[in-house]
Amino acid sequence: MSTNSTAADKPKVASQAGILEGLNPSEFHVNNPLTLFIIQASIIIIACRLLHWPLSKLRQPRVIAEVIGGILLGPTALGRIPGYMDAIFPKDSMVMLTLTANLGLVLFLFLVGLEVDMRLLMRNWKVALSVGAAGMAIPFGLGAALAYGLYNQFGDDEGVNSNVSFGIFVLFVGVAMAITAFPVLARILTELKLLRTTVGTIVLSAGVGNDVVGWVLLALTVTLVNAGTGLSALYVLLVCIAWVLFLIYAVRPAFLKYLKWSGSLENGPTQSAVGLTLLMVLASAFFTDIIGVHAIFGGFLIGLICPHEGGFAIKLTEKIEDLVSILFLPLYFALSGLRTNIGLLNGGLVWGYVFAVLFVAFFGKLAGGTFAARLNGLVWRESATIGVLMSCKGLVELIVLNIGLTAGIISTRVFTIFVVMALVTTFATTPLTTWLYPPWYQQLCDGVREGELNWDGTPTRGTDDSSEGGLSEKVSTKLSNVSVMLRLESLPALFAFITLFNTREKTERKVHKSKLENIAEDSLVVPKERPVKVHGIRVVELSQRTSAVMQVSEVDQFAQSDPILKVFRTFGKLNRLAVSTALTVAPLENFAEAVTEKVSENRSDLLLLPWAESALPAEAEEQQDITALPLVTNAGNAYVKSVLNTASANVAILVDRGLGGGMERPQMSRVQSVSSLRQRMKSDNLVNPVADPSHHIFFPFFGGEDDRVALRLVLQLCRNSTITATLVHVLYEKTAGGEPKAPEAVAIVGRGSSTSLAQSSAQEVSDQAEDTTLFNMLRDSLPTDLTQSVIFETVTASHPLDYVLERAKEELGTTKNNAGDLLVTGRRAGDVVVRRAVRNEFSARGEAGNAAVLGDIAEAVLASGVKASVLVVQARG
Repeated sequence: MSTNSTAADKPKVASQAGILEGLNPSEFHVNNPLTLFIIQASIIIIACRLLHWPLSKLRQPRVIAEVIGGILLGPTALGRIPGYMDAIFPKDSMVMLTLTANLGLVLFLFLVGLEVDMRLLMRNWKVALSVGAAGMAIPFGLGAALAYGLYNQFGDDEGVNSNVSFGIFVLFVGVAMAITAFPVLARILTELKLLRTTVGTIVLSAGVGNDVVGWVLLALTVTLVNAGTGLSALYVLLVCIAWVLFLIYAVRPAFLKYLKWSGSLENGPTQSAVGLTLLMVLASAFFTDIIGVHAIFGGFLIGLICPHEGGFAIKLTEKIEDLVSILFLPLYFALSGLRTNIGLLNGGLVWGYVFAVLFVAFFGKLAGGTFAARLNGLVWRESATIGVLMSCKGLVELIVLNIGLTAGIISTRVFTIFVVMALVTTFATTPLTTWLYPPWYQQLCDGVREGELNWDGTPTRGTDDSSEGGLSEKVSTKLSNVSVMLRLESLPALFAFITLFNTREKTERKVHKSKLENIAEDSLVVPKERPVKVHGIRVVELSQRTSAVMQVSEVDQFAQSDPILKVFRTFGKLNRLAVSTALTVAPLENFAEAVTEKVSENRSDLLLLPWAESALPAEAEEQQDITALPLVTNAGNAYVKSVLNTASANVAILVDRGLGGGMERPQMSRVQSVSSLRQRMKSDNLVNPVADPSHHIFFPFFGGEDDRVALRLVLQLCRNSTITATLVHVLYEKTAGGEPKAPEAVAIVGRGSSTSLAQSSAQEVSDQAEDTTLFNMLRDSLPTDLTQSVIFETVTASHPLDYVLERAKEELGTTKNNAGDLLVTGRRAGDVVVRRAVRNEFSARGEAGNAAVLGDIAEAVLASGVKASVLVVQARG
């Protein structure tokens, strides 16, 4: 052979100089397909993202945008432009696109297997079996009947494999009608906050079983198509069963042993563990592919055998899900769209089959799921909701259809008919579920099941207000059930504050000399009381990631491995506190609702909310100095406002300025209150003086519901032997001409004081009588062991805010032994007249910041430079 002929036979090589030598980047070259692939991938990803933005407002899953994007990019829309398909999606390049998409599909089916928690199916197997079986049997039977017309009408279309018999076609259509999209279903349940409800549990359990059975039937269908004879198909099934058993009883134990040895179960998967897992996925996909079953089943099986202990499945998903969901999946589902040609639906008969397929797929699932759920004791509306949810097809249906198209079971026309069905059923799931099962109906069903409500919404039993007791009983009642919002950067301050509830320490209260001989030593020990129960609440953001959805479905398991909750539980044990923990996953805009729901479930008296958690934007939290909190923007205040407006418990917002030991505290002498306390001890001939207490609380009491709850809280904290407190009842008195008037002390210090109140107008006495009576009553009934550490005062002031700021600077300071002082204030302190006076003073000072959330007094204290943390209290609504 001549040199010239040999050269002519060589394949054309693309120019390596690129566009500088006139290379067309969209021209496909077999030996350099990357350039065109990047163009294709970029167009697909951008189109899918742009379409998802408006569809997300309608609460539609991303798969809808990806399929619609592929349809628009394919022959249905842009493909009608002359030369478009040949330039952007030439036939030769589809091999590379298909290879990449199928590799992504194998990894995605692996993630689907990871997402399937078989423990959920085992816990609810009875209801899952009935709902899942009925939800598959009815649409499968109706689909088999419909398959007769589809096979006779479109069985001879181009692209159909000649080996496909009517039986195989019936089996495939039945699977396509009966299958449920478990991954999309889990996301819809999570977004609608149904995952932890009775409906969500049933749907998820039935969806797991439906998914597994569907994949098995599809594997059977593909096996029958690929096998030449029935005997070959039997061999393939037997080998496949043997492979499953090998994975369960040989591979899984060895894999678990390796994960325990490497610490991947406890600390998350190592790089070696991730590499080994992906190698197992590829090996299993290779094996199932070469025996005549699709490669995706191999990846799915490895996902099923991966352990969920210690959150391993969730953490493994986090490692690989972004690349799969951002790059691979859009390519695969856009490829489905490119294969879809709506133009083939060009006749009345064809559209008749479109509506028939849609009717069977939707109403078959609806009927099966509804009647099965009804037989399990659910009401009709709940049962219909389950039926609607089970009809969701989503991306699983598209995978099934693509496998059928590739295997030649269905033609492009039938493929397009079923794609339309999948889009419509998936699109309709969320709005129909919202309409059938709104939040108010969920609450009604829960109330009826708990025996608290009738079906008309009326309570089953009336409330007896007389049992609530008088004002003093309400205020003196101990706060025994506290919920705490947990976040890493706020833990030191929260831990420091929570320990103040612990009153089981030995006390060293000062005792008068004349009474010392008559007091037994045991009386110097505070009696053991029932400890305050503290519920730690951790909220994790729900994103579009698969791992976030898995966290919701496995929230109890995930909560056991969450590091913040583990630290909180350890803290409770070390401090002998009764603690419990709960983790919830919610969208960022629903954080407040998630917290208040947990507070209601816990029946808490108080919700403790760290201000660093609430006020700072997430992206600024690491850079923001918490000592400069008054300067932060209002970006995070919507969250706190929502909590304050909807919480069923009293709320306390803790602004940490050293309570948790995070701030360098200046060395200064003990404040006026302690000096005054020591002078009284000396004048009253007291003995056993001790070092300065660790915490000092200053509480200006103006009255009103918020201040009454704050008073209740302060007196409870004072049972801790490390605390001293100054409680000042501030009476507002407007002077003639608005001239400033110096504060006047009218009732000072201690138990049993009988100093009368200052004379004021009858109206002022009437407005403040209830709060004054309460304050004096609690002062006079103060337990003996608290009389020497708690100071009660009553003053009048014409400028209450100025008085509080000046007094706070005197009261609140630290020595080297001090662990942090605290100013406590009600968010809405005093009556309307007092709040107006404080607001006028606050406005005159020109302060800004977060007064609308924290209140004027707290914001002014923070801006004034008072060296103390601040606790803002709001009474339950």
